[in-house]
Amino acid sequence: MSRITDYSFLFQDMFGLQKPTIPGTFQLSQLNSSSVQKQLKAVGIDTNSKQYKAALKQMMPNANGAMYTNIQGIKNLMKNYDKDGDYIDPTTGLAGLLVTEENAESRERIISIPESSRDEMFELTKKEFLRENGVQNGDTTKRSDVYTNLHRKMKKNDRLAAGYTMQKYERAYRQAFLDAARKADPEWEIGKAIPSGALDGITRESIEANLKKSDSKIAQVSVDMKI
Repeated sequence: MSRITDYSFLFQDMFGLQKPTIPGTFQLSQLNSSSVQKQLKAVGIDTNSKQYKAALKQMMPNANGAMYTNIQGIKNLMKNYDKDGDYIDPTTGLAGLLVTEENAESRERIISIPESSRDEMFELTKKEFLRENGVQNGDTTKRSDVYTNLHRKMKKNDRLAAGYTMQKYERAYRQAFLDAARKADPEWEIGKAIPSGALDGITRESIEANLKKSDSKIAQVSVDMKI
């Protein structure tokens, strides 16, 4: 996921230009001054909030004390974060999807995900496999929609792990379809028409049963979560 950063709220004091005349404008070096703190609090900005601190953390590494900002710029930047200081994905409006140094390791864990989401992924993978003759077409796939729907069903702190878990299922579904196509026609190759009826009889449940047997991590969690 790409992170969108808007620094249009910053104004550089360069080439002898005078201080910007936008109301409430001040240098970043003045952020902690009592006068600026009063301005922030006067417009309802809680300078002790995780949301505010996250906005400053984003701003500071890309700026310097001589650069200017303003109240509205800070408020706009704060909208990129929720009350816990977690980045909100601009495409989905969901928090908890940004991989950071702090959560990168915990992301790679298998958790229970809704049966409805697994079923949605199974049906989409099958549909696209047949339509594209086994080719993975990044221009036409609707995979991201399935992942977004899954993320909406999960608690914020479980969203990254849910996506990681779904990847395991998705790969298992696709591999099952590849195996079935090759079994129906040993000479079949990706890009060629899928042998008629090759995928008939393959169910999500049967794939997941085999997956649980072969993948100890999957076997450790319940897959009976139904939404």
